[in-house]
Amino acid sequence: MHLAVLRRSALLLALAFALSAPAQTPPAATPSAAPALIPRDVLFGNPERVSPRLSPDGKRLAWLAPDKKNVLQVWVKTVSKDDDAQVTDDKRRGIRVYYWAEDSLTVLYLQDSDGDENYHVYAVDLAAKSVRDLTPYQGIRAGVEAVSHKFPSRILATMNLRNRQLFDVYRVDLKTGALELDTTNPGDVAGWTATDDLFVKGAQATLPDGGTELRVRDSAKAPWRVLLSAPASENLELHDFSADGAQAILLSSLGRDTARVVQRSLKTGAEKVVAESPASDAGNIFIHPTKHVVQAVNFDPGMPFWMVVDESVRPDFDALAKASPGAFRVESRDRADKTWLVGYTLDQGGVRYYHWDRGSKTAQFMFSAQPKLDSAPLVPMTAVEFPARDGLLLRGYLTRPMNASAPGPLVLFVHGGPWARDFWGYNPYAQWLANRGYSVLQVNYRGSEGFGKAFLHAGDKQWGKKMHTDLIDAVDWAVKKGIADPKQLAIFGGSYGGYSALAGATFTPDVFRASVDIVGPSNLLTLLATIPPYWKTLKSVFNVRLGNPDDPKDAEYLHAVSPLFSVDKIRIPLLIGQGANDPRVKVAESEQIVAAMEKKGLPVTYVLYPDEGHGFARPENRIDFNARAELFLQKYLGGRAEPLPGDKVPGSTAVVKVVEAKPAPQASR
Repeated sequence: MHLAVLRRSALLLALAFALSAPAQTPPAATPSAAPALIPRDVLFGNPERVSPRLSPDGKRLAWLAPDKKNVLQVWVKTVSKDDDAQVTDDKRRGIRVYYWAEDSLTVLYLQDSDGDENYHVYAVDLAAKSVRDLTPYQGIRAGVEAVSHKFPSRILATMNLRNRQLFDVYRVDLKTGALELDTTNPGDVAGWTATDDLFVKGAQATLPDGGTELRVRDSAKAPWRVLLSAPASENLELHDFSADGAQAILLSSLGRDTARVVQRSLKTGAEKVVAESPASDAGNIFIHPTKHVVQAVNFDPGMPFWMVVDESVRPDFDALAKASPGAFRVESRDRADKTWLVGYTLDQGGVRYYHWDRGSKTAQFMFSAQPKLDSAPLVPMTAVEFPARDGLLLRGYLTRPMNASAPGPLVLFVHGGPWARDFWGYNPYAQWLANRGYSVLQVNYRGSEGFGKAFLHAGDKQWGKKMHTDLIDAVDWAVKKGIADPKQLAIFGGSYGGYSALAGATFTPDVFRASVDIVGPSNLLTLLATIPPYWKTLKSVFNVRLGNPDDPKDAEYLHAVSPLFSVDKIRIPLLIGQGANDPRVKVAESEQIVAAMEKKGLPVTYVLYPDEGHGFARPENRIDFNARAELFLQKYLGGRAEPLPGDKVPGSTAVVKVVEAKPAPQASR
C-alpha cells in the first residue's frame, strides 16, 4: 500500500459454479476505424530520457536513461558539450531517484534490493568515477534528508540503523564517507526538517491518537518544544523554515476544509496565509532553495493550476504557461537561479522538457521522455465529476477509445494509497486500455487526498463500504451516460486498487465480468500485522483511517471487509500479480486468497515475480504482467490484444500458476 505520509492496495462462487467464458464483444469502435495497436513496450518500457537535473553550479546536466541492457542509469554531460557519460552501473532494477550534491561533483542516488524497499544512499564521485554506499548496513532503510550550499561536501541522511522502527538523522561526509549520528528519534517522529546550516530544527511527530505535533528547537542542545498540534482529522505538515529561521512554512487545514500554505512565527505563533483555494488542498509548493520564500503553489481540483505569490517569478510563470501545451512544473534550477529545467505533462504524450532562460524569458526544447508516443494514436483524458449515492461530489477522469460513440466495455481503474489520488495527464494504463477498445474510468473515491479534510476522512473505516460504493456509483454513472455497457465491466488496480479489485469480485460480484489485482491485500488483519517496522510512527494513522485490530469492534469490521473471508461469493475470474519481496503487502496476501479459491474450485491466474516488490519496477516484468492482463481482458470483455511472445516476455521472471474452474458437485439422489 502506498502511504503519502513522511513528506510522504477477494472472492467467490462455489454453489452455482459453471463459469463459462462469456461471448466476446468487440469494442465500441468498429474494426475498420480502430487505431493501430500501440506496442506494450512503448507504453510500459523504460523512457528514453527522463528527470533532467542541473548541477548547482549550472555546469553539468544529469538525467536518467537506459543503458545497453535496458537498465535505467544516471547519465551526466557538460552543458553545451556532447560528452554524455553513464556514471552508474546498476545491474538489474534501474535507478529512479537521484539528487545532485551541492558540490556539483557528486551524484547521490537511492537503490534497494529486488523491491524490498530497504534503500541505501549511494554517492557517485564524478572526478574519481567511483561509487560508494554511504549507508552500508544490512537490513536498514536510508534516505537523503538535506543538502546545503553552505556545506557542499556534507549531507544529512536518515537511517533506521539504531532501531529498525525509527529514523534518526546522520551527518555524512561525502569526501571520506564518515557517518555520525546527528539527531536521535525520540520514538514518534515521522519526518525531519533541516536548515541550510544542516541543523535539524524541526520534527513532525505522529501522536498515539493519529494526530500531528510539530516541534522545533533553537539549537542542537536546546530542548524540543511544541510549535503546533492538530487532531487526526486535520492536515498539518512542516515544509521549510524562512532563511532567518524565525518562521515556519506549513501546510495546514486548521480553521478550514482545504489545506493552505501558511507562514507561522516560531516566537509568537502569529500566522500569515501565503496561498489558499477552496477548490482543493495546496499541492506542490515552489520554494526558493536559498532564500526560502514561497514563490508559487499548485492546486488541483481536477485540472492543475499555479497560484503565484512571489512577484519576482510571475513573468516566468506567465510565460511558461504559454511556452508549451500541458501542465508545467519546474524540475530543477541552478544555484544562481538563472536557468530552470521545466517539464510539461500532457494527456496525449510523454513529459516534454524545456530549458528556460530567466533572463531572456525563452524556452528551448530539450527532449521528450518517450518520443515514440509522439506518433502513437493517443486519446484525450477528460476530467469528470458526479455525485455519490449520498450526495458527496466525486471527481475523476475518463479516457475513451478513439472514435467511440456508443456504450462499450469499460475498465474501472482504481488508484492505490488509498490516501493518494488520480491526476490529469499521460497515464500509460489509461492509454493502453483505451487503445485496446475499453473506456477507462478513474475515480477519486472518498478517502483520496487533495480535496479537503472532510473528503479525506469521509473514507475513514470505509474500506469495502462507502469507498467501494463510490466505485460502483462511478460505473453506474458511466452506464447512465451511455459510456459503458453494464454487461462489459472490469475492475483493475494495484495496492489499494488491488484490494478494490478483490472487493469487486467478492462484495459486488454481479457488477463486474473480470477482476485484475496487483499487490492487493486480501486480509486486512494480516496486512496490519505485517506492516514494515519503520511504519511504527504511522500505525496510529492506520488505526484512525483503516481500523485498529486491537479494538474488538474494529477487528470485526476488518474481518468483514477482508475479501479473503468472502471467497465463496466470487462469480468472476481473477488475475493476480504479486512481487515476492513486497514489504508493504506481503506475498501471503495474494497466496492465501489464491489457495482459498483453489480449495473452492474457483478460477484464478496467479503471477509471481521473484525479483519484485510493491509493484513491478523492471520493465520486462511490467510488460509481462500487462500482456497477461490484456489477454485476460480480451477473453472476458472482448477488446483487442497484442500477442504474448511465448510463455513469458523475454527477461521476465514470471512464475505462473493457473487454477482451473471445477464444476460444482452434483447433489446426490
